[in-house]
Amino acid sequence: MRDAKEQGRKGICILSAEGRKREFLADPKFLSYKGFEVTDISDCGINLMALPFEENAELPKFKECAKHPAVDEDGFVLYYTDQCPFTCYWVPRVRQTAEEHNIPFKTIHITDKETAQRTPAPVTTYALFRDGKFLTQGIQSDKKFLALAGL
Repeated sequence: MRDAKEQGRKGICILSAEGRKREFLADPKFLSYKGFEVTDISDCGINLMALPFEENAELPKFKECAKHPAVDEDGFVLYYTDQCPFTCYWVPRVRQTAEEHNIPFKTIHITDKETAQRTPAPVTTYALFRDGKFLTQGIQSDKKFLALAGL
């Protein structure tokens, strides 16, 4: 918070799960205890929470593509960044596993801010879709992926 204030920011925001702790998302109960408030909710149960530093600060909102996560493709579609070092390890392995089992699997590697802001999910580190619907922000191992695929 000190860093954000020193940079002249009007507040800070963070993603959390709706109502409960979920992997790779902040704990909403802890954030509420620290003064954060929910400023927007996505259709997939991921909340945007903010702690404004100024009383009249504009509260952040999701872009429509993040608020209503969906893709117009069949099979599995994965959006990911290099933000987490585990994506560099697991994405190629899951891609190979999908190929070995003839599972439709497409990856979109997000490498810039503009693409991240157009991503059809509230989370850009790892957003996995199946047949157009958001499945998870949790990084999948090859075994977890096969379970999601029903194998």
